[in-house]
Amino acid sequence: MTDPAAAPAREHGSAAAVEILPVAGLPEFRPGDDLGAAVAAAAPWLRDGDVIVVTSKVVSKCEGRLVPAPRDPEERDRLRRRLIDDEAVRVLARKGKTLITENRNGLVQAAAGVDGSNVHRDELALLPVDPDASAARLRAGLRERLGVRVAVVITDTMGRAWRNGQIDLAVGAAGMAVLHGYAGAVDEHGNELLVTEIAIADEIAAAADLVKGKLTAMPVAVVRGLNAVTDDGSTARQLLRPGEDDLFWLGTAEALELGRQQAQLMRRSVRRFSPEPVPAELVQAAVAEALTAPAPHHTRPVRFVWLQTRETRVRLLDRMKDKWRADLTGDGRPADSVERRLARGQILYDAPEVVIPMLVPDGAHDYPDAARTAAEHTMFTVAVGAAVQALLVALAVRGVGSCWIGSTIFAADLVR
Repeated sequence: MTDPAAAPAREHGSAAAVEILPVAGLPEFRPGDDLGAAVAAAAPWLRDGDVIVVTSKVVSKCEGRLVPAPRDPEERDRLRRRLIDDEAVRVLARKGKTLITENRNGLVQAAAGVDGSNVHRDELALLPVDPDASAARLRAGLRERLGVRVAVVITDTMGRAWRNGQIDLAVGAAGMAVLHGYAGAVDEHGNELLVTEIAIADEIAAAADLVKGKLTAMPVAVVRGLNAVTDDGSTARQLLRPGEDDLFWLGTAEALELGRQQAQLMRRSVRRFSPEPVPAELVQAAVAEALTAPAPHHTRPVRFVWLQTRETRVRLLDRMKDKWRADLTGDGRPADSVERRLARGQILYDAPEVVIPMLVPDGAHDYPDAARTAAEHTMFTVAVGAAVQALLVALAVRGVGSCWIGSTIFAADLVR
């Protein structure tokens, strides 16, 4: 347990004034331009500890990540969609024409970062291939030209889960700790901070956008006063939550569709069960869904009998076991073979719950001949099978394993 008297963890905030300075006088960048040289010339006043915040668009321009595009809006949109397909590794969500995608760097955002703003009307811009590497190169270039030790954050505009509006977030970073963890720290009231971790690079990116803006042709700003330049080797990639930990791995509609596709495949025969009880309301909900299975003549030809007391279940299973033993012995099987066969029924004793489907042909049509009467019975039997399958699937999608055991069919009189 953490000692409340222990020294507090280093604070990520400055507790003092922080400045955000515009870098004015930068040119319209084109492929092949030296971004580091341009920033050094426009901001010779940079000093140790500054954080240089650069919009990804100018990095893309300098690195030649511009694609010629037609001016016709429809043709331009078709090209844009092809580029999104090329840049994305998966689509998380769709709404109208909007696509939320993941790109090769793991960034999740709209349209894989393909953008037509702040570029010529006959161009589209792609994100830098490796924004972290781009940030490292710019940092090294400024160190070489100005002799300063700075950090660099490359930003792009993104939406956020749970909230409206967009903000600038870090897509590339170098020369700073992008995250600041408080786990194990104690606040002034003696409360231990268990999981708090601050995305410093994202906070810097968003703050700098208040100066850079979108329409002012101000792609670079400097954040001063944070003392954030502590190079721990981390990059913006550490800000990305991997798929297995991502609570928003799919959009709502896509998650529902995937669930529908996988529901049938989730049903598997389970022969070993955990000792945890199955909530009664879960069983009831699964049975209610199972009763919606297709049935002849608008009837409900199945009843599910739920053995809810241990005594009732054991009494029934013991009687069934006696009948099976008599039948198998009557077949001339050796005693050890009979007991091995009977041992297979132990699953019915061990399962947390037992539900028995019953055929109830109350709505069956009457026919004067045996052939049609048999066909009617077969039709109702098939309907019971459909309901059983529906029950197993309904349990599976609720995370409950099950197994269909046909033993009761061989002791129908006892079960009734």
